Amino acid sequence: MTDTYSHLVDQYHTDGFVILRNVIDARLIEECRQHIEFLQSKFPSIPGEHLHHPIMRNDPFWVRLVSDPRLLNLAVLFGSSFIEPDGGIALFSSHYFCKPAKTGMSVLWHQDGSYWPLKPMNVLTMWLAIDESNTENGCLRVVRGSHQEELAKLTDDVSVQNVLGSYTHRDEDIDQEKIVDIVLKPGDISIHHPNIIHGSNANTSDHRRCGLTIRYIAPTTKCVDEKQPVMMMMGSPIESINHYRSWPKYRIGYDFPFDGCEQWNDRRRIEPDDELYFERTDYTQMDQEIENEVIGFIAQLGGKTVQQQ
Repeated sequence: MTDTYSHLVDQYHTDGFVILRNVIDARLIEECRQHIEFLQSKFPSIPGEHLHHPIMRNDPFWVRLVSDPRLLNLAVLFGSSFIEPDGGIALFSSHYFCKPAKTGMSVLWHQDGSYWPLKPMNVLTMWLAIDESNTENGCLRVVRGSHQEELAKLTDDVSVQNVLGSYTHRDEDIDQEKIVDIVLKPGDISIHHPNIIHGSNANTSDHRRCGLTIRYIAPTTKCVDEKQPVMMMMGSPIESINHYRSWPKYRIGYDFPFDGCEQWNDRRRIEPDDELYFERTDYTQMDQEIENEVIGFIAQLGGKTVQQQ
């Protein structure tokens, strides 16, 4: 597969983003849609824009998805400046971003790296389209070439409804001629640099816009927020750099059933110091803890939870 997209690597480094077509097959995308329905039924108080990492890190289907070899091979290809072919790939965070029809909120102009507690800021973001993403339903918009800029400071802004409650750049800071709308079909992927300025408009259409963000790092990158464990996707960790989470167990009757779930527990990665969590059987309490963590995170948005670089 990487041969299909290798000619786009230079474009990524020049523009700070790239679009890859038809990466994930329709069958898996349909499983993603069913998974989203499962999660929204399980956590009805959490808005679709905020199906965050605390939910996903305990979910076997999610780890099956972000560890898909097609995605990892692309991470090696486009992250070759810091990910070695045999050096391993870790996952910093991932979440579904589902803007509901009519009411889905905007995302103000920002640089991801201004929010993230990573040193060094060597990270590759993929955005997998679960639904069609277009200008009507609030697709991602990027400023071509803006990844060459340094990371800017965050400014809180709740004067208008927006997902993050903050921005790094105002409309008047943006060269309008360099704005690119990232229009995607289900199964397409966009990849972007942590410094690129991007955002999205509100969803005023009759159709949902949902995608999955995936942030890959090399094992040499440290997450300085110890409350946010990362996961190894392939290769071996480097001792004392990060705390790594085991891949979650599949628990019949509790987790989303997916193709291959019967074999999942035999193939998942295990980190010896993290297995106690998955011995728990108090599932209702576990769900409540996860929901409280996400609701707390949402409440603190607006620059209050960020780690300035």
